[in-house]
Amino acid sequence: MACLDFADLYFPTASFLVLILLYKYLLYPAVLSPLSAIPTAHWSCSVSPAWILWTRFQQRENRTLHAAHRRHGPVVRLGPGELSVNSVDAVKTIYQGGFDKHQWYSLFNNYGVPCVFSSLQSKPHSLRKRMVSHVYSKSHLHGSPALAAQATAIINSRLLPVIASDDGRRGVDVESLFCGTALDFITAYCFGLARSADLVRRRARRDHWLALYAARKGGGFFAQELPGLDRALRRAGLQLTPRAVDAANRELEGWCKARADASVRALAAEDDGLSPSSLDTADDPVVVRALLAGIAREEEHGGPAGPLYATAVRRRELSVASEMLDHVLAGQETTGVTLTYLAYQLSRAPTLQRELRAELRTLRPDMRIQGDGGTVAHPDPRQLDALPLLHAVVTETVRRYAPAGGPEHRVTPQPSCRIGPYEVPAGVRISASAYNMHRNEAAFPDPETWDHTRWLRQADSRDVESGEKMSDVNRHFWGFSSGGRMCLGSNFAMHDMKFIVAAIYSNYTSHVIDDRGAEQTDAYTGRPKGNSLYLRYESVA
Repeated sequence: MACLDFADLYFPTASFLVLILLYKYLLYPAVLSPLSAIPTAHWSCSVSPAWILWTRFQQRENRTLHAAHRRHGPVVRLGPGELSVNSVDAVKTIYQGGFDKHQWYSLFNNYGVPCVFSSLQSKPHSLRKRMVSHVYSKSHLHGSPALAAQATAIINSRLLPVIASDDGRRGVDVESLFCGTALDFITAYCFGLARSADLVRRRARRDHWLALYAARKGGGFFAQELPGLDRALRRAGLQLTPRAVDAANRELEGWCKARADASVRALAAEDDGLSPSSLDTADDPVVVRALLAGIAREEEHGGPAGPLYATAVRRRELSVASEMLDHVLAGQETTGVTLTYLAYQLSRAPTLQRELRAELRTLRPDMRIQGDGGTVAHPDPRQLDALPLLHAVVTETVRRYAPAGGPEHRVTPQPSCRIGPYEVPAGVRISASAYNMHRNEAAFPDPETWDHTRWLRQADSRDVESGEKMSDVNRHFWGFSSGGRMCLGSNFAMHDMKFIVAAIYSNYTSHVIDDRGAEQTDAYTGRPKGNSLYLRYESVA
């Protein structure tokens, strides 16, 4: 009996393997996949993710996807297993439908421990969010003595003295100042005022901290988009991410953990009667206090079988530090960038500044600087929140310059879901973005123009068309995402921004000195390309 030679098997085996590969990587994704009917942003997208990866690497994703949606409609294919959507109905399906997060968010597992933002599945996310969400509710913020004391101290002893020191020649770099102010606010609320960052009045420390954050922010591409390759190369002693990024991450993590640990120790000392209670004072670590109470409840009710036992309960200190680092990093940039662009627009509109000042002076008490000490009073938070012009200028800035405008990645559930006219199988990466939602021309005519009056056009109950237009505007506003995973700190951000704007523009006018590089970067979180914006302030007292 003749024996088959290896050479006799080589050609048919190789041919079979080639056919399998052609089917898997060309024929199926391009022709047979349920996604093949969806228009592609680039001719290669049906068979390769290279185009979208290169677009992200070059940090031009938002504008590129906006152009793709203008050409192809509300559902666009970005890769063999990835879609982008840009419609209210699709956003409702995905984000109010509770789709799990994509592994892209795993990069935010600080200290190797998940936080609310990085939790991929709905159940762990819901449990973590429940621990702290109440201290970020609007009712809690408006009634919080601790937040009122913290905000008043930061405004009077840190921010306003910096504004007052402007000699009018070089001006104030508000991009740096407002990021520092936002950091002071969120760290005071998380850790207590005594353990806050205190970067507003310490420019050198502020510059160093912001440089660390910029390094961290700019170095996540390979870990997020090509995690398998990144891990393999690191095991081989190679890495695609610059070592300076790792060093910046370690320093920021150490900085935050020191404050988180100090807050935990302070609360333990209070519980043991070794120090007076800080509850409802400026030094109250409001968020850490709430998180520790939530972890204790989870340990009591969930026990070892609970989904958070291995992380939040057994690694309590790291879980606290992970959650706080996420709140601090997210809170400083988004709020700081919004305030920067808001001040920029106001500085170009003297008439609008006067109108805003007139509205702010209806507050009781108002926020004009009083007395020899040059301090401002803390207004009624509910009245502050209800000022229509203030709300309009803040909201329009979040719309036009969405500080977190990039795609919010999710994964389609089992067995499939309906997105527009398409049946999409499970496991597909899918996203929408505030950048695209905020440029819907039907809801926001001339969307590139900053126009605060969009939010002042009250719907006439007798005018059905007017009411529908206002409803469409509100439905397309997505500055804080939507659904159960929308921004945890949205109320805190709006409260702080309104408070800071009210304190400044009750007492000062602002004028542009140097706006070179003021255009916004095309990144997941965008900021001025020049990393600065210089304004001159003049007292109106």
